[in-house]
Amino acid sequence: MRRAKTSRTSVPVAASKPPLLTYIRGILASLNPTERLIGECVLADPERIVTSPIAEIKTLAGASVGSIIGFCRKLGLEGFADFKLALARDLAQSALSATDISKNGSFLEKVFRFHSECLLETLKINTEDTFEQVAQSMEKARKIELFAIGLSYPVAYTAYCKFLLIGMPASVNFDPHMQLITATQLRKGDLAFGISASGSTRETVECLEVAKENGAVTVCLTNAMQSPITLCSDLSLYATPSEIKYFQAPLASRVTQLAVIDALFVSLALKNKNKTAAQLQRSGEALLKRR
Repeated sequence: MRRAKTSRTSVPVAASKPPLLTYIRGILASLNPTERLIGECVLADPERIVTSPIAEIKTLAGASVGSIIGFCRKLGLEGFADFKLALARDLAQSALSATDISKNGSFLEKVFRFHSECLLETLKINTEDTFEQVAQSMEKARKIELFAIGLSYPVAYTAYCKFLLIGMPASVNFDPHMQLITATQLRKGDLAFGISASGSTRETVECLEVAKENGAVTVCLTNAMQSPITLCSDLSLYATPSEIKYFQAPLASRVTQLAVIDALFVSLALKNKNKTAAQLQRSGEALLKRR
């Protein structure tokens, strides 16, 4: 089956103006090995980068001066000096610091604080205009099919339940093979909604590629900017790419993904208040009979 053609383009920081460190984390997986080393060096100690000359960064990252300048330009900045200014501004505005669960202090407080920071970051990296476009596309869609596997599937199922509750024509399949079959049946007027934390989940990306090739509108929710799933999506929503790990379990991804789904749910519900109220009342009355 022929796949829809997509092209990888670099989205400058200035275009959407997300926090610089958040943006670097978001595109880290899509960078080449040298750029990734530089990005990891910046994320490891951003305060030191602000006060260090480029020669020191060269030693820390194990990259050439040319590669460092190229990395800065890939972010939509003119050069290293411009990058340091942007980074200093980002640190000053957000007071962003990595939350390490292994440090002294209450782990409970740190986990909740971290989720709070991640939710604020998610708010910053999405625009109201994009949310509005996604909501309008969903409102017009004849059918909304959600695609996700693994740990992203519970988010997709939650979205399905919420959208169905307000009368949206949503559906979701658990089996990846059935998801692909469903994708082949989508047409113009339908909407495919893919959810992938990494943005690289092969099965989910393939479903969106097939749906797009058949004329359906494609939307994604991911924690990775410039990832494969964004390349086959007409509209992209982002959850914060930040996460801490406790026994290798990612904590932030699902919380921020669910917050994005909730925002969409509220947006769609408010667009048709009377219809939503009537639908919720019918659903509530039916459920009360089972209690």
